[in-house]
Amino acid sequence: KFNLNYHDFIEYSCKLRMKISNEIKLDLLSADEAERYQKHLILKQIGIDGQLKLKNSSVICIGAGGLGSSVLLYLAAAGIGEIGIVDNDHIEKSNLQRQIIHETNNIGNLKINSARERIKRLNPNIEVHTFKERVNAENVKKIIETFDIVCDCSDNFGTRYLINDACLILNKPLVFGSVQGFEGQVSVFNLFSNSPNLRDLLPESPSRNSIPSCAEFGVIGVSTGLIGVLQVNEIIKIILNKGEILDGKVLIFDLLNMNIKKLNLKADEFNKEIRDLSQFKEFYEDKECSETNIAIKTIEANDFTNLYKKKPQNILLIDVREKEEFSNFSLKGSISIPLSILNEISNIEFIRKESKIKKVFTICQLGKRSEKASIMLSKFKIESKSINGGIDQINKIK
Repeated sequence: KFNLNYHDFIEYSCKLRMKISNEIKLDLLSADEAERYQKHLILKQIGIDGQLKLKNSSVICIGAGGLGSSVLLYLAAAGIGEIGIVDNDHIEKSNLQRQIIHETNNIGNLKINSARERIKRLNPNIEVHTFKERVNAENVKKIIETFDIVCDCSDNFGTRYLINDACLILNKPLVFGSVQGFEGQVSVFNLFSNSPNLRDLLPESPSRNSIPSCAEFGVIGVSTGLIGVLQVNEIIKIILNKGEILDGKVLIFDLLNMNIKKLNLKADEFNKEIRDLSQFKEFYEDKECSETNIAIKTIEANDFTNLYKKKPQNILLIDVREKEEFSNFSLKGSISIPLSILNEISNIEFIRKESKIKKVFTICQLGKRSEKASIMLSKFKIESKSINGGIDQINKIK
């Protein structure tokens, strides 16, 4: 009927089988997914097979801050089936300049909750797992073991080495990203048995005084966005097994001068001899940017409440939440000085003067920002105590 010669018939048969096969595979995507990912489906490097690989893959992101924001949004948009988010921090207004997955009305909320809600609004097909904790030598392996790929979006060297070493032990590919100022770096570690890892790039953690502190170095928002997007690009290439992956290479961006470098990185077998995280526990916890060398004085919410009832006139209670939070609810007698402007000269001079006749206490919603505030005040030789559990804990006592 078709009047085809043998070769034309074979070619026609192959195309027909491929069409039928693709139609069967397309049924594995929902109608929403087929429409949502249509630009992927017509891209020859992805197609239906590639999209199904993305759908059946899982990625865990350590950190939901600047890097994590763009990583999580683009993982969800690409159709990664399962996404894990690890973070125990709360959103502050100063985060929003670069942490674009969060919004102003989320200030004070947990980052994992804000990120999960945003992902589900962007792509309801994604399964999201959240972990409200900071990774440590005891929990990191359990957290990442069920995921295919680990994406490091952390902000200190102790955590980076911890994630790297856990991935070595579990044989997990690790997509690394780091930013500072206008600069950023991206690499892929531990992709194959002979691949380099973070210890090949940095055999020893930089000393505490060789890098600026977290409060000092600053970062341009777009650098976290760009590096995060490049991390997702590497994740997609790993899943699809396409293109040139940054395995054994470090890509370095200088956005201020628009310089791009790609450096080669060789693996040293000595740096793979890690079998037990407990031997490096103190090293992992020595976080160069966490200012852990400063002792934080704290007080339990119950003890503060009793003290405040007796002599409120002898207490300066500083609420370091943002103005909007303070306006919605505040403790009687507290004054509002947001953490973002606490170190302004006028505020420091006021607090120093008051501290001569009053005891200074800092408070926020849950106690984390108030700890940072007390650290900041100690640098100005102002003694204060952070209230554990913050306003939430005091309200429970009431």
